[in-house]
Amino acid sequence: MNGDVEHLLRTEAPQVLGALVRHFGRFDVAEDAVQEALLAASRDWPAQGVPQDPRSWLIRIGYRRMVDMLRSDQARRRREQEAGMTEPAMRAPDRRAGPPPEVDDSLTLLMLCCHPALSTTSQVALTLRAVGGLTTAEIAHAHGTTEATMGTRISRAKQQLARDGVRFTPPAGADRDARMTAVMRVLYLIFNEGYTATAGRELARVDLTREAIRLTRMLHASLPGDAEVTGLLALMLLTDSRRRARTGAGRELVPLDEQDRALWDPDLIREGTELIDGVWNHGAAGPYRLQAAIAAVHAAAASPEETDWPQIAMLYLWLERLTPTAPIRLSRVVAVARAFGPGRGLALLDDLNGRHHLDRDPLTRQRERAVRAHLLQMTGDNASAAALYREAAALTDNQVEQRYLLGKAARLD
Repeated sequence: MNGDVEHLLRTEAPQVLGALVRHFGRFDVAEDAVQEALLAASRDWPAQGVPQDPRSWLIRIGYRRMVDMLRSDQARRRREQEAGMTEPAMRAPDRRAGPPPEVDDSLTLLMLCCHPALSTTSQVALTLRAVGGLTTAEIAHAHGTTEATMGTRISRAKQQLARDGVRFTPPAGADRDARMTAVMRVLYLIFNEGYTATAGRELARVDLTREAIRLTRMLHASLPGDAEVTGLLALMLLTDSRRRARTGAGRELVPLDEQDRALWDPDLIREGTELIDGVWNHGAAGPYRLQAAIAAVHAAAASPEETDWPQIAMLYLWLERLTPTAPIRLSRVVAVARAFGPGRGLALLDDLNGRHHLDRDPLTRQRERAVRAHLLQMTGDNASAAALYREAAALTDNQVEQRYLLGKAARLD
């Protein structure tokens, strides 16, 4: 499918879904209808051309498909009656859908997909499908599972929303704040999975990083004054600016200090830096602004030697106090080691392991070994470092990471 058509479809998907949900009040069925409309467009538009009003075209196809689905069996007809058989669209299913309302539904849909009744995995999957316009097969591939399994997961998530009687209305007050936190976490998780894939033959999943950035841009457009949303977008742009330099000609992993910084994307660095600079002093910095600030320090260094590691270590300490997670604690170890030497880094790692068990935490047990191996290598303990590199390699399913770690071990033997 043409890239411009694909981008247009993913941009229009949340608006079409919002129009159908507002009209029929049934998110679960409307989401399926939108997917049918997107598939029809992906078949027809490349050959016949994009219609003059693509959103109206999609809404009309989704509208017709939704009426068909709502009338398909007796059980659904009973649910229609419960929802209100007086709805004009139900009485006249052949009536053309009206023009799309001038309402941006993106933020409401994001918050709906991140409803607290759903697990984080379901929130991610539903966001990618309903707001991102990805197919079930694409989402399943991103999660390393089968299309059938992912289809079941998405179906259950929609059924959960239906059972809870979730309405297509923007949340307010404390519920809105909690939902916004969930939305940003979901977008952050999507980006991270794309930046370093959990499994597979490629280091990264560019389709996921691009989708995370697109959705975060959409969120930022809805909330341009939100400093943490701005920080999240800045973080993604600054991090993604290094993508081309992360792998070599043979698709091998290239660590940060060995990357060709001429390959870093200057436009993304400039945009990300301007975003974080613009909101840095807007109240107490949250976790995404702090991480964006760290990424900006890396981006500002013309060479590894010019990196301000003491500042990065300080920012990680601040971040750890705000968000005391295992990955952040481990990242502080790296920053401290670079700023003050491997001995200080190893001492901090031992202390954190004693108190927080980073070596056993599912989120860090693989990287803890890789970090410790690197620090031991810096001290000259090559035998211990090689053994730990091999342990770390055995704990990842990403084949690019595995080759890199095993190669490090082999060179130390």
